[in-house]
Amino acid sequence: MNYRMIVYIIGNILQAEGALMLFSAMLAAYENEEKELQAFLVTIGLLFLLGLIMKRKPKDRKIYGKEGFVIVALSWIVISLFGALPFYFSGSIPGLMNCWFETVSGFTTTGSTILSEVESLPRSILFWRSFTHWIGGMGILVFVLAIVPLGDERSMHLMKAEAPGPVVSKLVPKIKSTAKILYGMYIVLTIIQCVLLYVGGMPLFDSVNHALATAGTGGFSVKNTSIAAYENPYFEYVITVFMLLFSINFNLFYLLLIREFKSVFKNEELRYFMVIIGISTLLITVNILPMYSTLESAFRHAVFQVASISSTTGFMTANYELWPELSKTILIVLTILGGCGGATCGGLKISRFIILLKLTIREIRHIIHPRSVNIIKLEGQKVSDETIQGTVGYFIIYIMLLFGSFILISIDNYDFTTSLTAVITALGNVGPGLSLVGPVENFGLFSDFSKFVLSMDMLFGRLEIFPMIMLFSPTVWKRANM
Repeated sequence: MNYRMIVYIIGNILQAEGALMLFSAMLAAYENEEKELQAFLVTIGLLFLLGLIMKRKPKDRKIYGKEGFVIVALSWIVISLFGALPFYFSGSIPGLMNCWFETVSGFTTTGSTILSEVESLPRSILFWRSFTHWIGGMGILVFVLAIVPLGDERSMHLMKAEAPGPVVSKLVPKIKSTAKILYGMYIVLTIIQCVLLYVGGMPLFDSVNHALATAGTGGFSVKNTSIAAYENPYFEYVITVFMLLFSINFNLFYLLLIREFKSVFKNEELRYFMVIIGISTLLITVNILPMYSTLESAFRHAVFQVASISSTTGFMTANYELWPELSKTILIVLTILGGCGGATCGGLKISRFIILLKLTIREIRHIIHPRSVNIIKLEGQKVSDETIQGTVGYFIIYIMLLFGSFILISIDNYDFTTSLTAVITALGNVGPGLSLVGPVENFGLFSDFSKFVLSMDMLFGRLEIFPMIMLFSPTVWKRANM
C-alpha cells in the first residue's frame, strides 16, 4: 500500500474542496452574511492548511487498484466531514449529525434532507447545498484528475473506483484529457440549463441552484415545495429534459461531438433506458389521469416524476404519495434501477440490469439445453467474466446492505414503508421515499444512529459499494502491492 501517495492525493482533494468553497464564501460576503462568511473562511483555512501539510510529494507515485479504492472512499468521507463544517459553524443546521447527513446527501447527490424549511436559510448556505450536488455528480476525484498531475496512467484506478457503472473506459488515451473532456461537457450542459431557466423567468439565484442540482442529479431545491412552488410548465419541461440528459452515459455526448451518431443510436443501454422511461410515463399518465383536469397536466407530472426518480434527482412537482398504488410501485422500481452507467445518477444502473437479465436468460437456456453455449453480449461485444462476476457480486452485496440497514433503522420503530423506502432511496441516491419520508416530508424524524446508517448507505450507493468495503478490509492495508 502506497501510504504516502494516499496522503498526497487526499491533500490535493482537501485543497480542491477549499478552492471550490470560495464561491460560497464570496456569495456570503456579497450578501453581507457575516456569520456564514466566517464559517466558510474558517473551514477554507483548515482545508488549505491540512492540504499543505499533506501535499509532500512522494517518490513512488504509482497507484494500484487497492490504492484507488481506498483513496476514493477516504476522500468522500473526508470531504463530507469538512463540507459539513460551514453548516455547523454558522448554526444554519442544528446538530453535528444533521450537518453530516445533509452534506453526505449533497455530495452523494441523494438529496434527502433533514430540513423542513429551507427558504429562510442564508443564500450562501443554500448555494453550498446545491453546489455539493454539482461537485459530487461528476466526482471530486475526476475534478482533481483534470487539474492536478497526480501520477502515471495508473490514475485510471481512481476514475474506475469513483465513476458509476460496471464498466469505465477512457475517452482519449490520457486520463487527464478524459477528465477535462468530462468536466467540459458537464459545465456546458449546466450553463445551458441555467440560461434556459433564467430566460424563462426563473430568478437567477434559483436558476443557478436548480441547474447545479439537476446536473448532479441531486435534488436540493431553494424552495420548500421543490419545483412545484413555481407552478410553471416551462420550468418543469426544461428540468425534465436535463434530468434525462444527465442520466445518460457521458461517453455518448462525446460520441456526438465527434459525429459518431450511429454508435449513439445503437447503444443498448440507452435504448433500454428510453423504453423504461416511455413505458413508465405511459402507465403512470393513464393511472393518474382521473386526478388531473387535462391529459397534458397528467402527462407533465408523470414524465417529470419518472425522469426525477429514474435520474435519481428527487425534484418533485406533485405529492405522488397521493397517487394510486400502481404509480407509486413503478416509482419505487425506478428508484432501484436508476439511470445509465457513466452518468451522474445513482441506482443499480441500467447496464447492470441488462447484464443480470441476460445472465438469467442464459441460465434458463442452459437448463433447457445443457450443451448450448450462450455468450452474454452488451453493445455487441462479449461481456467479460470479470464484469459478470462483479455485477452479480454487486447485486448480492446490495441486497445484504438493503436488508441489514432496514433492520438497523427499524429500531426507530417507524412503519415498514417508511423504513424500507428510506434505505432504498439512500442506497440509490434518490432522495424522497414514501410514507413519512415521502416527497413532501423529510428525514429529520430519524435518530442520530439511523441518520448515520443512512449516510453510510448513501456513500456505499454513490461509490458503487466496493470502495467502501475495501476501505474497511484489513487485508487491503498490507504494504505489498497487488
